[in-house]
Amino acid sequence: MKKESDHLYFIDNIKIALIMLVVAHHAGQAYGPGGWWYFLDDESINWLGRFFSVNAAFFMSMFFFLSAYFLPQSIARKGPKRFLKERFIRIGIPLLLGFLVIIPILMYLYYINFREYEPISFFSYYVNIFFGLGNEPTNWTGPSWPDMQFGHLWFLEHLLVYAVVFSVWTFFTCKKSTKKSDGKIKVYQILSLWLVVSLVTFITRIWFPIDHWSAFLGFIQTEFAHVPQYVSFFYLGIMAYHRKWFLTLSVRAGYIWLAIGIFIVTILYFGGTTVYPFLLKGGQNFGSLARSFIETLLCISLIIGLLILFREKINGTSRWSKMLSNNVFVVYFIHVPVVVSLQYTLNDLPISVWAKFLITAFWGIVLSFLLSHFVWRKIPYLKKMM
Repeated sequence: MKKESDHLYFIDNIKIALIMLVVAHHAGQAYGPGGWWYFLDDESINWLGRFFSVNAAFFMSMFFFLSAYFLPQSIARKGPKRFLKERFIRIGIPLLLGFLVIIPILMYLYYINFREYEPISFFSYYVNIFFGLGNEPTNWTGPSWPDMQFGHLWFLEHLLVYAVVFSVWTFFTCKKSTKKSDGKIKVYQILSLWLVVSLVTFITRIWFPIDHWSAFLGFIQTEFAHVPQYVSFFYLGIMAYHRKWFLTLSVRAGYIWLAIGIFIVTILYFGGTTVYPFLLKGGQNFGSLARSFIETLLCISLIIGLLILFREKINGTSRWSKMLSNNVFVVYFIHVPVVVSLQYTLNDLPISVWAKFLITAFWGIVLSFLLSHFVWRKIPYLKKMM
């Protein structure tokens, strides 16, 4: 068998595909139904609601899964203290930069363009509205008061929190054996995972439906509706490293799970008018229970299936793929300002809403990678930090 390091290119390639999907997802936020976004177009594409639902069911869970896979070897090599120090530099500083600069600018643009209040200076907005030091305006439209939030950077916040929890756990259990094994996953174990995560998701959504965000412990921006999946796959990513699941999962099983995932996606995309009215975002009802089971099965099947597909078919590297993979983290950080800028730019052009979405998605991906590679990573401190 080849060394594990020989097989890591497919993980980079999955991350490239996932970040492109994330950019496309946010490109569609301005043109799809429901939810809140920094820019809102006058027209809406109802089909994008299905695109959002399918994406949300798996792509961030897969990011947590892949991110967690590398933590055990990193913390073993550096030790918990050095590991945490580097995590706070690599994730904590960008998180503060986004929270204090990028998100307030985006929220200010939303305030002066989509809220029916008298225009105010950015400084006044920053102090009184974003941080909430002023009075709440009459008939406040939200999405929350004050405007203070992390936006898309919630993922980095959660990664940092999970890394802290894992490093503390490692510190107190470092004397215990963490020897790797070639343990293979049994079908009944996957089905048990599906059952448990689905039920926990359903119970969580009784009080916290999809798209309901809150500040856990007062500062951790959280959509609890998907947290059972996120936490489960973060933990599974750690287990995957110790048990070598990325290498031992069988090709046949992987393709079976991929077929299941594609089948569910097809039903959700093309049977939406029949299926979605019965799939509710939360509450103590059958619709929410069904959605919890369907989403969790979709999440499990696509993560396993895509992992095997990329491992077997897209496991090479090139100058281009290496360049793209090196910029994935920065692209996640900067892509929302890029996408929102494109959405404002395209607003007055006499083109269809579909054209706006496709242009924003394509150029959002291209420009985000270009800015990351030729601007961000050319600045020594920023390159070292991220």
